[in-house]
Amino acid sequence: MRLSHFLCLALLASASVIHAQMTPELRAGIDAAAQKVLADTGVPSATVGVVIGSKIVLTTAYGDARLSPKLPATATMAYPIGSISKQFTATAILLLAEDGKLSLDDTVSKFFPELTRAKEITLRELLSHTSGYEDYAPQDYTIPLWTRAGNPVDLVHLWAEKPLDFEPGTQWQYSNTNFVLAALIVQKVSGMPFAQFITTRVLGPAGIKDVLNLNTDQAHVEPVGYMRNALAPIRPAQLEAPGWYFGDADLAMPVGSLLQWDLGIMNQSLLKPASYEAFETAVKLKNGKETRYGLGVSIFTRDGHRYIEHSGEVGGFVAENMILPDDKIAIAVLTNQEASSAAGGIAKAILPLVLAAATPARPADAATTAAEAQARTILEGLIAGKIDRSLFTANCNSYFSKEAIADFSSSLAPLGPITSVSQRGDQLRGGMTLRAFTVKFGSGDGAKTVTLTTYTMPDNKLEQFLIEP
Repeated sequence: MRLSHFLCLALLASASVIHAQMTPELRAGIDAAAQKVLADTGVPSATVGVVIGSKIVLTTAYGDARLSPKLPATATMAYPIGSISKQFTATAILLLAEDGKLSLDDTVSKFFPELTRAKEITLRELLSHTSGYEDYAPQDYTIPLWTRAGNPVDLVHLWAEKPLDFEPGTQWQYSNTNFVLAALIVQKVSGMPFAQFITTRVLGPAGIKDVLNLNTDQAHVEPVGYMRNALAPIRPAQLEAPGWYFGDADLAMPVGSLLQWDLGIMNQSLLKPASYEAFETAVKLKNGKETRYGLGVSIFTRDGHRYIEHSGEVGGFVAENMILPDDKIAIAVLTNQEASSAAGGIAKAILPLVLAAATPARPADAATTAAEAQARTILEGLIAGKIDRSLFTANCNSYFSKEAIADFSSSLAPLGPITSVSQRGDQLRGGMTLRAFTVKFGSGDGAKTVTLTTYTMPDNKLEQFLIEP
């Protein structure tokens, strides 16, 4: 029900895609990244899934779904996905709009006229968190009220009959109340229970299996959710009672099922194109300001890549789901500790690896070839303790003190001879050209790679020449 945003920064790369496979190198990188995040955070387990080139290439699991008695996590276990459920609810509304039974521009008064300023708030504003209705569940821990069975109708009347937090359409403010109300509208318009509508009209046609509803199926959730107080030992957490999940966070599923949903979004296989356009378009406020949120999903662009993203949290569990629809990439991570950064951390750590695997080598142009040759020459000189200062700006010459040159030489020379320097991307920044290179030393099992970043001035002098692991 709660939300923890994850904004990812991709490495420089081309946006073109190939149908990549899960290579041993990529799998090893993903395994290492996920295990490191779990070790650093102390989160008991994670299930991880990856789509490359519109194909599910990996579903796997790390750690323990239950600590006592110990139960190893598996990729087939259904983990709660929290607020990622909201995009399923938004899809239900869009399906009813396609049926001609409602419109995104309908006001709440058409369905629940008794709610605060119902004549002024549209369904689009509910699904984009611009309605002004107060959030009933902002906390990242389970409060006493949520431990008792709830009723969605009572919840909506309690929170959506309060004064608005802001004028409709003038601000973006995350509110779970919006989606409980949206689910009740689906139920009222369709004439069937909300869970039944999701199963028969959304999950079934999308080919998604093994989904649990936390209002009725909590006993079938195998993983145990955990929490910790400050830095104290981890303890079992408490899932919210039935009735507090209704359109905002009611689903649990295996990571592969979530990836199947992501593929449907990529391929636009469930809704009409116009509906997907509404779903994936960031809603603007009345003053024209963009919210970076569509209908149940965050929408943004980073380094030329378009993202459809959402995270989710319920008692004891945090999930992260991101789709790069133009790249045909998706990453999903499900974890079992509340108020933890592990799900987002794993996704962020493996994203550059997946992007690199999904990006074909580009034919090198003259500028790229020249930049690679120059970088190699400079590196070979630095390894030998030498530098041609005519190639650098005053700032960069200042950086390359005797100490810096000695550090370059002493740390890079043991890696062996340079076997390749490959530019993986470039872009403009600050009036300069930023380039990123992968530099490989040695060969075979003993090969090592580092990242080189450079800034080149318009007069071709280098303002930066930095090596990172």
